[in-house]
This record gives sequence, structure tokens and C-alpha cells, in this order.
Amino acid sequence: MTESESVVYRVVPKCACSTIGQIMYYSDHGEFFDGDIHDATSGMHKWAIADSQPKIKANVKTRTSYAFTCVRNPYTRILSSFFDKICGIQRNGKRYRGNLVPLLIQKYGIEVGGEDGKEDFDQIRSFRRFLLFARDTIRWRRPMEPDIHWSAVSGHVSTFIVNGGRYNKIFWTEAFNDGMQEVLNHIDTPHAIDLNNIPRFNESEGHGPKRAHPVEDYFDDLSMHLIYEIYKRDFELFKYDFENPGNKMPVGEIDLDEVHAKLGD
Repeated sequence: MTESESVVYRVVPKCACSTIGQIMYYSDHGEFFDGDIHDATSGMHKWAIADSQPKIKANVKTRTSYAFTCVRNPYTRILSSFFDKICGIQRNGKRYRGNLVPLLIQKYGIEVGGEDGKEDFDQIRSFRRFLLFARDTIRWRRPMEPDIHWSAVSGHVSTFIVNGGRYNKIFWTEAFNDGMQEVLNHIDTPHAIDLNNIPRFNESEGHGPKRAHPVEDYFDDLSMHLIYEIYKRDFELFKYDFENPGNKMPVGEIDLDEVHAKLGD
């Protein structure tokens, strides 16, 4: 939530959250946060900051401010998580979650492009093995709890509803400017935002190897079955095309009433 309480945003990992955070920061302060917005400990309210929690809770309960979130195609989102979090070196210079990658190499036989993630490896084979691991964490919570970067978007979105909030807008990462502009049209900010001149703050960019193939090449029949098992609600609620992994664009309009009804129990 902005300090001015102009807007409330439910963060969903791997869904343009860095760019949205920086836009919110700029709208209050007239400048971008110097660094990764996820590292900011002042200048905006965050649930992870103890002093912010009462303010966010009060605002959400009373639905005082315009509230929104942003979602993404499950196929491209989990691919992005694989290249960034599993194959990539993080901004602290280390592997994500310490022993996670060695565990995946040992238990699932994946490759990640060597020590620095820059060596050639069979991306498709390794990704499909990672998908088995992601399914195991989500379905059976082993060998560990599911990670926020590949747990379902609908799960992230639902906590806001369950705790008394109501979204005024849910938009797609794939139509970012249109969706973000609609949010900005509905709120008053201390500083105006020109979306055409806002850089994209992709904090995961460059962490890992580049994707070497089209999206659809990574998903065979079994992979698609696993994806549907994990992300069925995401496809249905946010209107993405399950049948065609190569089509990242939505195929229908998001029905906010349906989202609140199905995620609010």
C-alpha cells in the first residue's frame, strides 16, 4: 500500500511485481526507489513491515482504497521461475534458497547450466523434471513446502479476499499498460505517472540462462497434464488458454464476481 493510501496492491510473485512496486513508490515520492523495490523498508507500506500491518489491515477491511492485483499465464510464469530461481544466480551472488538446487540435481536429475548458469544444458529435459518437483511440493508438500514463485496465482490472490478485501481490478501481465492505466485512472496520486516512460523493473532479468526455445516446446502432453493439475483454477479464473502453451494471451475477460465467489471460501 502506498504511504498516501492511494492504492492497495496484492503482490503476486513473477507477475510484474517489481515494476508495479516502483510505480507505486514513484506515485508517492516522484522518484523511483534506488535498488530492488523488494528490499525497501520505508517509503511504502508492506505486510512484512510490522508497523504497516495495522494500517493495511484497517484499509483492506473497510475497503477504503482502490485495490488491485496482476496475474500471468501459468505456462510462462513457471518457465520464468525455472530460469530465474533454479538456473540463475540471485542478486546476493548465491543460489536461490541455498540447498534447493543441489537437492534438485540429486533427487530429480536436473541440470542448471553449471556453477554460473551459463553452460549449455538440455533446458527442456531439465525443466520437465523441475515441473515434477513443483507438482510434488504443491500436491504433497515434499520434499519441501511450495515456493511462492511457483505456487498458484489464485492462491496468492485468494488470501486478500479471505481476509476481507475486495479487488476493484485484476489485470494481466500480458496487457500490462492497459491494466495499469485503468488502475491509475481510478486513483489520485501525489505524483502523476506516464506509463509510456516508465522503465520495466525486471529484477530477475539476467539472473539465469536465456530461454533457448519457444514456450510450447517445453510442454509435452505429460507436462501439460501436470500444469493443469497445479494451475487449473488459474486457467479458469483468469481466462488463459490451457490447450495452447504457445498462446500467452488470455482468451476471455476476468469476471471479478466469479473470482471473489470462488476464492472467497
